[in-house]
Parts: sequence; structure tokens; C-alpha cells
Amino acid sequence: MTDTEPTADETERTVIRTGRDFEQEYRLDASEAGEFLIGLGEQLRDDDELTIVADEWELPFAFGEPVGLEIDFEGVGEPELEIELELPGRSDETAPDVE
Repeated sequence: MTDTEPTADETERTVIRTGRDFEQEYRLDASEAGEFLIGLGEQLRDDDELTIVADEWELPFAFGEPVGLEIDFEGVGEPELEIELELPGRSDETAPDVE
């Protein structure tokens, strides 16, 4: 038996679940941010659930409709463009019966 360090795939990630607040910020180059947005866009297009994963955590999220998209351009001083996507959570509840 050999003593080796577990690889990232072998270690358990913390799963971020409902009932917990979580925030993580990144400063990326534009191409890396673009790759992230492409992957996110493909999940949004192809499924009603998405999972965002980092080395130490993963965040599965079942989203509902409608999705909110906000585009904010500030052209005074140093121009800045902000794009915000808001995904509402999907409820697994069903309506009561009417008798």
C-alpha cells in the first residue's frame, strides 16, 4: 500500500445547497470569462439544471422561469458594461387538489 495524496478528482468537494448563502468572485481574462459563459449558456439552453464546479466546491441549481437579464452601461468617466443574469430557483412543490 502506498501513501499518496488524493487528486482533486478523489477529494470531496463541498456541495453548496439551499439554506446556505455563498459568494465567490473571480478576476479573469476575457477569454476565460467567455469560456465560462459559453459553458453556462450551453447548460441553460440544454437543461433546466446547472452545476458550477471549482476545485473545492460545487453548486448544483435547478432553475425556473423566467430568467432575468439586465444590461447596464455606464458611459461617463471610465466606461463600464455590467451584464447580470438572475435565475429563479425551481420549486418542486405541486398545487393542492381542488374537490
